[in-house]
Amino acid sequence: VDNVDNAVKIARKFDYGIRMVTLEGELLVPGGAISGGAFKNNSNLLGRRREMDELEKKVKKLSEDITTYNQKIEDTKSKRNKLRMDLEALKTEMQRKSIEQNTARLNISQARERMEEEAESAQSLKLEEQEIETRIFEIRSGKESITQELAASEELEKTTQEQILGFQKELESCRLEESEASAHAGEWEVKVEKMRQALDYKQANVDRIGGELERAQAELNEILQALTENAQEVERKKNNILEIEKTIAASHENQDASKKKLDEDIAKKEELSAKQKGFFQSREEMSERMNALDKEVYRLSEQKKKLEDNIEGQINYMWDEYEITLSDAAGLRNEEMNDLPAMKREISGLKDEIRKLGNVNVNAIEDYRNLMERYTFMKTQHDDLVEAEKTLEGIIEELDTAMRKQFTEKFAEISREFDKVFKELFGGGKGTLELMEDEDILEAGIRIIAQPPGKKLQNMMQLSGGEKALSAISLLFAIQNLKPSPFCLLDEIEAALDDSNVGRFAKYLHKLTKNTQFIVITHRRGTMEQVDRLYGITMQEKGVSTLVSVNLIDKDLDD
Repeated sequence: VDNVDNAVKIARKFDYGIRMVTLEGELLVPGGAISGGAFKNNSNLLGRRREMDELEKKVKKLSEDITTYNQKIEDTKSKRNKLRMDLEALKTEMQRKSIEQNTARLNISQARERMEEEAESAQSLKLEEQEIETRIFEIRSGKESITQELAASEELEKTTQEQILGFQKELESCRLEESEASAHAGEWEVKVEKMRQALDYKQANVDRIGGELERAQAELNEILQALTENAQEVERKKNNILEIEKTIAASHENQDASKKKLDEDIAKKEELSAKQKGFFQSREEMSERMNALDKEVYRLSEQKKKLEDNIEGQINYMWDEYEITLSDAAGLRNEEMNDLPAMKREISGLKDEIRKLGNVNVNAIEDYRNLMERYTFMKTQHDDLVEAEKTLEGIIEELDTAMRKQFTEKFAEISREFDKVFKELFGGGKGTLELMEDEDILEAGIRIIAQPPGKKLQNMMQLSGGEKALSAISLLFAIQNLKPSPFCLLDEIEAALDDSNVGRFAKYLHKLTKNTQFIVITHRRGTMEQVDRLYGITMQEKGVSTLVSVNLIDKDLDD
C-alpha cells in the first residue's frame, strides 16, 4: 500500500487478517501489529512546536469535517429513505401502468378484431349499396306510373282517412262501454262465483237432509202399511170369532172341540193383540223419531246458516287478507295437509318467525338492486383481474423463455469472444466461461476459467492480481466487441498490470476506438503513450489547481 493510514483502513476492513507493507517500509502483520519503517529525528524544538500547532489545527479541522460528514451522512440516509419510498411508489405505479398497458393491448386486439368485422360489414354494405342502386334505377323507371297511382291513392286515402276517423270515434266509445261492462262483469262474476259456491254447499246439505227424510218417510210408510194389515187381520179375526160364536150356538155337541179351538183362537187373538200393541208402540216410536228428525232438521238448518255465515266470513277474510277467491284457494289446496292441529302449530310457528323478522324494509328492493349492481361490477372487475393475471403470467412465461433463449445465445457468443480477447491480451492461453450447475439459468452464477500461457487450466480466483485484472479486462473487452457502447469511462483498470501487459492493453484499447469514445483515468506510462489527448492536473502553488492538456495526434478528432 502507499501509506500507513490506507494500510490501517484496509486491515480494519479485512479484520486485521492480511499482511501488508507500505512504500516507507512499515510492515502490518495479521493481528494489527506494525513494525519497520523509517524515522527522521528532528531536534529543532521550534519546528516540532510549529508542527504540533499545525497538527492541533488539523485535528480540530478534521473534527469539524467529521461532524460535517456525519451530518451529510444523516442527510444522505434521509434522502436514501425518501428515494426508497419514491422507488416503491414508482414500482407500484409501474405495475399499475403495466396492467394498464396489457389492458390497452387487449383493447387494441379487440379493436382490431372489431375493425376486421367492420371491414367485412363495409364490404357487405357495398354489395347492398350496389343492389340498392339497381333497385333505385328500377324505381325511377316506374316513377311516372307510380306518381299517377299515388295521386289516385291520395284521393282514396283522404276518403278512407275520414271514414277511419269516424270509425275510430265509434271504436273509442265502444271500447269505453266495453271496459265499463268488463268491470261490471268482473264484479258480477265474483259475486256469482261466491253465490254459486254458497248454493253448492246449501244444495249438498239439502240433498243430505232430503235423503234422511226420504229414508224416514219410507220407514213411516212401512209402519203405516203394517198397521193397516194388522187392522185387517183384527177385523178378519173378529169375523172369525163371530163365526165361531155362531158355530158354538149352532152346535153344542162339538163344544169340547170348539172350546179347544176357541182357546186356540183366543190365544191367537191375544198374540195378535200383543202384536197390534207392539205396532202401536212402534208407531209411537216412529212419531217420536219423526219429531226428533224434525228437531234435527231445524238444528241442521240453523247449523247450515251458521256455516254459510262462517264460509262467507272466511271468503271475505281470504279476499281481505290474501286477495284470493275460494276457487283460487281450492286450486292451491294440498290434499296431504289434513292434520288440523299440526297445521295450526305450523301457522303459529310461521307467524312467530314473521314477527321475529321485525319491521318490513320498504327499501329492500332498491337495496337489493344496488347490491346486485355493485356485485355485478365487482364480479366484472374480478374476472378482468383474473384474466389480466392469466395474461401477465403468460407474458412473464414468454419473457422468461425469450430471456433464457437470448441469454444462452449471448452467453455463448461472449464466451467465444472472451477466448479470442484472452488469447490476444495474454499472448496465448485459453479463457472459458461456464454457468454453475443445478441452478436456474437466469439466476446461476458464472465461473471464469483462465489458462495463461505456460500454466495449467485453473479458476480465476487462483490467479495472481495482475492475471485477475487482465482476465477481467478481457471479459470487459469481449462484451464491448459484441455490443459497442458510444461512450466508456475506465478508471485505472490496468493499475495491477506489469509494463508488457499494459502495452498490450493499451494497443487493444486503441483498436476499440473506432466504435467507442474512451476516457481513461490512469497513472501508467504505457497507457498514456497510446492515447490521443492527455489531460493532467498539477498544483504549482498551494491550493491552486491547473489543468494541463497535451494533444498527441496530428489533427483533432471529430465529435
